Amino acid sequence: MSDVHEGGCLCGSVRYQVTADPEVSIVCHCKACQHRTGSAFGIGAYFPKANVKFLSGDLKTFEFKSSTSDRWVKNEFCQQCGTTVTWTLEMRPNDRAIAAGTFDKPGWHSIARHIWTESAHPWVVHPSDALVLEKGSPS
Repeated sequence: MSDVHEGGCLCGSVRYQVTADPEVSIVCHCKACQHRTGSAFGIGAYFPKANVKFLSGDLKTFEFKSSTSDRWVKNEFCQQCGTTVTWTLEMRPNDRAIAAGTFDKPGWHSIARHIWTESAHPWVVHPSDALVLEKGSPS
C-alpha cells in the first residue's frame, strides 16, 4: 500500500489526499510564486493527477501566463479563505503541484531543486545538496 498524506486550506473547507511520494518537490523563486505566496518563494510537490484526490471543498481557478517562463499556470485556491492549494503548469500538464505548506505534516518529502534563482532574494541560501537552477527546470 502506498503512503497516504493529507492536507488542506487554512479554513479547512478544502481537504485533499495524495498517495505515494511526489515525482519531485521544487522551491520556485520566480516573481509569480513570490506574488502568489506573498513570500520569498513557493514550494510545490508534484504528483501525477491520478495520485491526488480531493475530499471536500471547492477550488476556484486563476489562469495566467507567467512573465518568467512565458507559459500558462493554473492556480487553484479555496473560495472561502483564498489559500492556494494546488496548481498545474503548461510544462507539466499531467501533474498537479500541491502547495507544500498545506500538508498536515509538512516536511515529509525532500526538496530536489531550487528554480528561477535569478529572481531569488539576496539573503536566500540554497542547500548544498539541492540542484540550483537560475532558470526553470529542464523540459
